[in-house]
Parts: sequence; structure tokens; C-alpha cells
Amino acid sequence: MSPTGRYQAGITLPQPAQPNLLAVVADVDHAVAAGLLLAELGQSIRTLTSGTDTRLLGLPPGDLTVTIGVGPRLVRTVDPSLPGAADLPRFSREQIAPQARGGDLLIQICASDALVIPIVAAALLHQAGDRIHERWRQSGARGSNVPVDQGLTAPRNPFGFIDGIVGPHTTAEQQRHLWLAGPAPVAGGTLAVLRRMELDLPRFATLSVADQEAVFGRHRATGMPLSGGTIASGPDLGAKTPDGRYLVPADAHVRRANANAVGVGLMLRRSYGTDDPAPGLLFMSFQNDIRTFTNTLTNMDNSDALVKFTTTTASGTFLILPGFDQQHPLGAQLFH
Repeated sequence: MSPTGRYQAGITLPQPAQPNLLAVVADVDHAVAAGLLLAELGQSIRTLTSGTDTRLLGLPPGDLTVTIGVGPRLVRTVDPSLPGAADLPRFSREQIAPQARGGDLLIQICASDALVIPIVAAALLHQAGDRIHERWRQSGARGSNVPVDQGLTAPRNPFGFIDGIVGPHTTAEQQRHLWLAGPAPVAGGTLAVLRRMELDLPRFATLSVADQEAVFGRHRATGMPLSGGTIASGPDLGAKTPDGRYLVPADAHVRRANANAVGVGLMLRRSYGTDDPAPGLLFMSFQNDIRTFTNTLTNMDNSDALVKFTTTTASGTFLILPGFDQQHPLGAQLFH
């Protein structure tokens, strides 16, 4: 998987996403020239993903991707008005230690071969050396993929439901909702949100299947909305039973997180099951307007039936840098 181009790899490509992920969040020493650090990391990404780097210890990289983002503090050092300069607000059901909130640098490593990931992480962190200080890390795995529509698949989440059905999947949708068109320093980038959650799976498992489906607003086995249609159909939020009850309950997740109902754009979601430090989920969303995430979660905070089964233990937002190549180093567009 080539790391170079207009956009970084590891967001829309490959499709479907690799099953294994490691996200490392770190701080950058204030005296460090961020542009030089990022350029070095970009060069290492090129050699690691091409298989020419001796630090791979002879392992083939396969579909390895490494995606780099910078946090709000670093963006503000360039221009406080740029997308990505704002920290996330605080939300309900958070139990986040100071060490697990925010951060200057995101290193997202994805691969089908789980053995490649820690080797690549070790190489990149050694490359950065004492210029960065790790805050937290989380490994995760995606569930098996289920066909959704015309070559599009989506995995099941730890609750057993198909996750990531709705999103900016076409090129036109991605141009509108995912990629930043400008200003120039960020064009070709996107905004990422990471949320690590502990899930109350034992309590969710005590619900009947019908009650579990009412929480999500979809059928567990098929992913079809409770209002009918196909898995790829958007839920009909106005559909009612003959006695006047909504087919998709008022507090169902697909209603509370529905982009049209919230009045925001679409977010590209990549979610991974976790088991350390606790059974849970690493939720990642990519969007070109941070309000797509913050307004959606605010709407969910108020009355989403799914939220009460989650506790967020780590959180951050990052500007995913524009793509790079040999002539245009990683980060050069932002840090001249």
C-alpha cells in the first residue's frame, strides 16, 4: 500500500480496512522543530511500507499503512484559526485521566499481519527518540466484514451489531464531508477524533434481542433499519406502527446520531474492539468539520440509548496531515 499521494493512506484506503490497529498518542517537546520531526517520520513510513527498511527484520509489510496527525497545540503554533486548532469539549460519561486527554501527535498503524504493527511502532518511536513523550496507546481489532452495498463492507462491533454502514463512501461524498479543501496548509487533510470506551457488555447481553435492536435502531442479524428497507437504506425516522409508535425508537442510536436529524455532515467511522485495559471500543471518526462530531455527540449525550452502556476513558482530536511524497515531505504543507 503506497503511503504517498494527495491523501495519507489508512483513512479511505485500503477498503475494507485492515483488521489490526495500534494508535499511539504522544506529546512533542516544545523545543522540537515539528516540521523536521514529521519529515523524518514520513521518510521512515515510505521505507517501512515499501519493505526496504531493515528495521522490519525481514517481515513483508503487506498492506501496512501509517497515518500521522497533529494535535490542536501544534496547529495553533501555525495559525489558531486553522481547522484542527480547537480542543474537544468535554462530554458526559467520561472518566478520562489527564494523561489520556488530548496530545500533540497521533501515529495510527494498521495491518493485516498483527506481527508487523509493534515492529513498525518500535521503529517510528525510536526514530522520534526523546523528542516525543508517549501519552497512551491502544491496540484494537475489527470484526468480520459484512457486505453492505456494491463492494462496500462494514464490520460488526463488540455489541454484535454491524458498524459504520453510513458514511461518506463515494468520491463525491468524501470531497464534501471528509477531506479539507482548504486553507492551503491543511488542504488534503482531515480531522480525526479518537475515543476509547469501556463497554458494559454484560449488562447489554442481559437485554432481549428485540431490546438490543431498539437501542441501535437496526436488526442485529442483518443490519436492516427497524423501519424496513435494506442494510444500505437510511432509516425512515418518520415511520410508525398502526398504533402510532415510531418503528425506530426516539432514543435509538441511529436516530440520535443521524446526520440529517443533527444537521451535520457525514463522518467516516472506523471502530475497533479492545480488551486492554478493559473490554471496549476504540472509536475513530474522520470529518472535515469538527462540528460533525461534536454536535452529533451532544445530541447523543442528551438521550441516546447506547450511551449508557459506554464510559469514555481516553479522547483526542488530530489534524490528519495532507498526503506527502519524496518531493513534498510529510508536514511541510503546514510547517514550512
